[in-house]
Amino acid sequence: MAGGCKIAKDDNPYFRAICQMLLIVAAATAAGVASNYLRSKPLPLVGNWSIEGRFATPSGGSMMISLAGAKALFESHSAVFLDARPVEEFDRGHIQNARSLPWDGAEQQVINVIGNLPNDARIITYCDGATCNLGKDLAQLLKSLGFTRVQVLVNGWTVWHDAGLPVAISSSPG
Repeated sequence: MAGGCKIAKDDNPYFRAICQMLLIVAAATAAGVASNYLRSKPLPLVGNWSIEGRFATPSGGSMMISLAGAKALFESHSAVFLDARPVEEFDRGHIQNARSLPWDGAEQQVINVIGNLPNDARIITYCDGATCNLGKDLAQLLKSLGFTRVQVLVNGWTVWHDAGLPVAISSSPG
């Protein structure tokens, strides 16, 4: 008999199995929490998975820019827009004058795409979909390379296109 799982002398084997399963789950949970506690950088047990939380900087600021803010920077030619989506999606439509820097391969292509932009250049990254992290990942890469004024237009392509703002379609061979 498993310790603590004896219900009665003639207990049902299904109840014993359920009891043993609960003990295993409890032991695994305790082992996981203890392992996390002992890590050099423990993972948070509670997180903010909202859109705002996902785009928060370590200092508590936000990497997000509103559609109105992005539109104002676009109209004043004060920012470079970088599309983090795959080239095929970029070719089907993108924010007018945006540059394609797909996340897949961004580290190898970043110098070719952004050239000699100064580190304080305004850069707006975007992808498509409220849960898409490609724009955020690209923004974090750019920040790690020393760019200081990088923001993310969340769900960028969809909100830009749906607002009727200027878009372009690439004509690539193939």
